[in-house]
Amino acid sequence: MIDKPTQNTTGAHAGVGMDRKIEKKRNPLKIAAMAAGGLAVIIVLYMIINSATGGRTFRVEESRLVVSTVTSGVYEDYIPIRGKVTPLNTVFVSATEGGRVEKILVEDGTIVKVGQPIVELSNPTLQLEVFQNEARVAGELNAMRTLELQLEQNRLRHITNITTLDYEIKKLTRNVDRYRKLYEQGNFTKTKLDETEEDLYYKIKLREITIQSQNTDASMQEAQLELSKLDSRNLERNLEIARTSLDNLNMKAQIEGQLSGFDLELGQTVARGIAIGQIDDPYNFKLEVNIDEFYLNRVDLGQTGVYVRPGDGSEFNMRIKKIYPDVKNNQFKIDMIFTEEQPEDIRRGQTLQSKLTLGSSAKALLIPNGAFYQDTGGNWIFVVSDDGTFAIKRSIKLGRKNNNFIEIIEGLEIGERVITSPYTSFMDMDRLKLTEE
Repeated sequence: MIDKPTQNTTGAHAGVGMDRKIEKKRNPLKIAAMAAGGLAVIIVLYMIINSATGGRTFRVEESRLVVSTVTSGVYEDYIPIRGKVTPLNTVFVSATEGGRVEKILVEDGTIVKVGQPIVELSNPTLQLEVFQNEARVAGELNAMRTLELQLEQNRLRHITNITTLDYEIKKLTRNVDRYRKLYEQGNFTKTKLDETEEDLYYKIKLREITIQSQNTDASMQEAQLELSKLDSRNLERNLEIARTSLDNLNMKAQIEGQLSGFDLELGQTVARGIAIGQIDDPYNFKLEVNIDEFYLNRVDLGQTGVYVRPGDGSEFNMRIKKIYPDVKNNQFKIDMIFTEEQPEDIRRGQTLQSKLTLGSSAKALLIPNGAFYQDTGGNWIFVVSDDGTFAIKRSIKLGRKNNNFIEIIEGLEIGERVITSPYTSFMDMDRLKLTEE
């Protein structure tokens, strides 16, 4: 038997051992084209989905949001306010006349009474003016007294002259009558009778002139006297003002209260009109309140408010007494006073939390007041779908708002749920996809 050679078998196995799989090389351009095509498909799908959902969509965890429900209730038209307790009445102590501080009679913070001396000033110039005015008034009064004396002397002289003339006229009249009878009997001369009649006529005329002179002098002197009296009254009034100014150097408290801001030193010069302190009513108070300018057109004099005292819940009614129109830092200031009684435990500088009523209460659709209002201005809101999976932007119209609720005018229905938390992260979105954590 001839054995088969093993070389072929060995060679065959060797040939099998030499076989391997040949891999094909990948084309980079083809890969890039496929990636670009996939991206295009994704973009198209996004645009289709974005168009179908009505705008840009943002995914947000529901736990990060505050979702509130539209309800129906009574809207109380008020705003919370914080007021600083200040004195109801304050009087500034000003130097009516300037001068040098000679005496300080009270200390800062002292409770003073009406008319109580506070500080004494000296002013040599003012004192000299008062003395000069007194001298002028004294001289004018002396001149007026001299004029009155002259008027009285003239009046007495005219009376004396008229009395003398009356006597002489009466005597001459009697002589003329007697001389005429004697002349008719032939016992008296014509010449003597004529002289006596002429003398009588002269005296009568002189009496008339004397009376006219008396009346003229009296009228002129009376007018002059009246002017002199007027000048004297003006001088006396000026003197009184000057004396009052001198007395004002001794400054006194105008009202009863607590003196504050009073910081003077002996020898200090105080200018005229400068405030050297103030006196505050220590028993009656008001609230100074700063309010957002948003409410400027809704706040008016006479509107009421209430302060509820913590602890016992006692209510103290107030009303607006004064509105300051100046707006500073987006706020304006009002003064509120207690209309009946004021809390006994309040103190100056204390801050009270109160409520200011802006209008009457009314039934309305309401949503809780939230930070969304600052982001949207109340013009739109995100409304949550019934299944709670997404929220869609919707235009709305809101009305009044207080610290707790906002009144809905249109755009929402009772029972709908809305997002009332801040919109900072998705202000430009049209739709929110609500997801779980």
